[in-house]
Amino acid sequence: MDINKCIKIIENSIKDPTKGLPEDIFLFLTRLSPLINVDLLIKNPQNQTLLTWRQAGESYGPGWHVPGGIIRYKESMYERIEKVAQLEFGAKIHYEKTPILVNEIIRCPERKNRGHFISFLFDCQLISQLDEQLHHSVGEPQSEEWMWHKECPVDIIPVHLMYKEVLNGEKPLDECTSDFGISRIILLIITRL
Repeated sequence: MDINKCIKIIENSIKDPTKGLPEDIFLFLTRLSPLINVDLLIKNPQNQTLLTWRQAGESYGPGWHVPGGIIRYKESMYERIEKVAQLEFGAKIHYEKTPILVNEIIRCPERKNRGHFISFLFDCQLISQLDEQLHHSVGEPQSEEWMWHKECPVDIIPVHLMYKEVLNGEKPLDECTSDFGISRIILLIITRL
């Protein structure tokens, strides 16, 4: 087996890596390297947090989550922040350039795909209206719906329990950042999800 030929076959199957990867190639890469993602913490004047609904998938079951996304090839984290805001709740935001938290998540050793993340949480403010067509109000939440939450909901995706103190207002944002902009780096080893 010639590894260079295999690499060439993979490269030829990727049209434009800046637009994302075919699912099978993406999952293969997640077995080799950590993923870097941004999460957007958005609070309203009532100190509620904007969360969006994620359907059951290969990574996480259904539940509310802090809006976020994996940074694409040659995409800055700031570009990803703006794209997440547009894609997940149809709005424009202002954000601080320095993350307020950095978390490293390593999931159980048996987990084959998407087992290692480095996650940057950014303090963001809305500068345009949310897409009201995506607002969840009654019944079962649907994929991509958003809703304001006074505290961390019981049906949040398990990995986002790392933000529980911030979501519940137990940890004020000014306590999250330090002189260096990052107050803590957390290593989460998740054994069961």
